Amino acid sequence: MTATLPVRAGVVGLTRALCDLPSVSSDERMLADALEATLRAEAPHLEVTRDGDAVVARTQLGRAQRIIVAGHIDTVPINDNLPTRLEGDELTGTLWGRGTVDMKGGVAVALALAVELTEPVHDVTWVWYDHEEVEATLNGLGRLARTHPDLLAADFAILGEPSNGVVEGGCNGTVRVELRASGRRAHSARSWMGVNAIQALAPALAALAAYEPATVEVDGLAYREGLNAVGVSGGVAGNVIPDAAVLTVNYRFAPDKTVAQALEHVRSVLLPADADTEGLEMIVTDESSAARPGLDAPLAQHFVSAVGGTPAPKYGWTDVARFAELGIPAVNYGPGDGSLAHADDERVPVEQIRACERGLRAWLSGQ
Repeated sequence: MTATLPVRAGVVGLTRALCDLPSVSSDERMLADALEATLRAEAPHLEVTRDGDAVVARTQLGRAQRIIVAGHIDTVPINDNLPTRLEGDELTGTLWGRGTVDMKGGVAVALALAVELTEPVHDVTWVWYDHEEVEATLNGLGRLARTHPDLLAADFAILGEPSNGVVEGGCNGTVRVELRASGRRAHSARSWMGVNAIQALAPALAALAAYEPATVEVDGLAYREGLNAVGVSGGVAGNVIPDAAVLTVNYRFAPDKTVAQALEHVRSVLLPADADTEGLEMIVTDESSAARPGLDAPLAQHFVSAVGGTPAPKYGWTDVARFAELGIPAVNYGPGDGSLAHADDERVPVEQIRACERGLRAWLSGQ
């Protein structure tokens, strides 16, 4: 029998339990089993559906509007930062460990409220999903949108991604490309007989080094962009002119652009029309749309007013973009500093977890 999670032990203790149950991407099954078992045992008021390692639980109260509260259950790989440790107490301390920021604090808030709130003022669809930290094609929320779109029908969505406990609107988009260079092998003692593929990447690297990223204002929020080399490979041996090399480039773009526009911009930087680009080819390896802030939606405005704070932009990509593609206004709202996500010293002030629980509880309860 699958063990359940300590859902009534307080949201800080629940966060610790979730983090201490490792769930690196592609290894989420044990945590998904525990989530499902907990909901079936502790939340008879919810209709529970399992899809792969995603778990969906819904109220069916006949309310006029439906809200989605979602979060991913996977983490990046562990690096000697589990089990968690608590510095201080559960009121004012700091919780350290993989997943405390990205994003099991947000998962804990959602799970605690899913069990406790039997009569929310809106119908709520609670979603916990797998494979967010890897390539977009594996994303569990994307899979749900393809296989069970009915489960994601809603008027507004809240994603519990780390946002320092304030609402962060929209998100930057991301594209990743490989610039592949081809040449001709030769002995390095007779280099004039070959064509060096690694050195053919030099103009692109120079263009990236000189590139000045933009800050773009969208609906009152300022999104910072970035275009960077994130990987390079090539070479055969120490005495061989290489005939192939690959430069991997990532562009984080503001929500004023489509994916097609973002890719065209990358191409213009790496392969300018007035340059000799023979032997170079750009291949797209990953792409995810940006999302506009969505703060003009009435439910979003009401939520921001209820939880307080000044909305900020989300610089990283999150699944609010998937909700935007479905026509659902969505915001990020969760505990933790996004700049600590994936860091080996990942940590969250426990008061942020508690504050997000209070804010979301009050709004869903109509207080």
